[in-house]
Amino acid sequence: MAALDLRVRLLGRLLRLSSVASMDAERVARVQGRSPGHNPVTDWLLGGVAPGVVLTDGVAAGEVGPLEVRVHRPRGAVGDLPLVVNFHGGGWVVGSLDQSDWLCSNVAATTGAVVVSVGYRLAPAHRWPAAAEDCYAALVDVVARAGEWGADGRRVAVMGDSAGGNLAAVVSLMARDRSGPAIAFQALLYPATDLTFGSPSIEENADAPILTRADMVAYRDHYLGGQERDHPYASPLFAPDHGGLPPALVQVAEHDPIRDDGLRYAAALAAAGVPVRTTTYVGMPHGYLAFPNLCRSAPQALAELCAELRGALAATTGA
Repeated sequence: MAALDLRVRLLGRLLRLSSVASMDAERVARVQGRSPGHNPVTDWLLGGVAPGVVLTDGVAAGEVGPLEVRVHRPRGAVGDLPLVVNFHGGGWVVGSLDQSDWLCSNVAATTGAVVVSVGYRLAPAHRWPAAAEDCYAALVDVVARAGEWGADGRRVAVMGDSAGGNLAAVVSLMARDRSGPAIAFQALLYPATDLTFGSPSIEENADAPILTRADMVAYRDHYLGGQERDHPYASPLFAPDHGGLPPALVQVAEHDPIRDDGLRYAAALAAAGVPVRTTTYVGMPHGYLAFPNLCRSAPQALAELCAELRGALAATTGA
């Protein structure tokens, strides 16, 4: 294994001071009420908004009520642009629209797409399948209303990191199973795909920085609350059939407990005949795209992501 950067190891120690594994439900609720916002410190750590991108907050339909969404659109772009629907990470328990601004705005700036990020309901107050159903309902609504944001509802990709990668994979399954919106591409960034914890990398990287096995157990227990761990809409790896799903990019990190979740899911897609590109970022921890100024592979991973999205969304129109 390649060595972790000192900065990443130090970040891991800092994050362990506020690990979800050490929080009760009351403290989780307090954390959910906070948002990092944008200031010089948070923008240095999480990345700021890419120049030339306009952010607009709005709402989309969820399963039971409206959800907050944030629209990232390249300034001055004309015509109906491709549409990317993003689901943020945070273990289905924490996370916010703010934390995805660097990723979403850079994707918008680089690919020339409208990126809509969805703020879904969080556990444990809203356990599975609330987040999954919210994300699917929002996808359906955003695609139907794409013209409101100058986007083309016929050129659609989904994207997510960590728990958001799980949700992007699940939404792709739902769209196939329910004859929902046609998804041209799924970008799965270090996704969780097996909530039974059957991946060997979980024990190999049990004490890795950023995400530990103890964190994973806490997130899963908050999210599922004892419900079935192998349901395909919780653990997409266990779908009985992966055929007919959108082409995919699966990025994983070497020092990540759920590295093998991504690799196993990519293998399942490939075995079902789904075109898939898989990249392992050597020396990287879980969440490397969430800390672009600390993780040296973030620019390369972003470039790969944008190239794959651009190619897939152009191909849908024959461009």
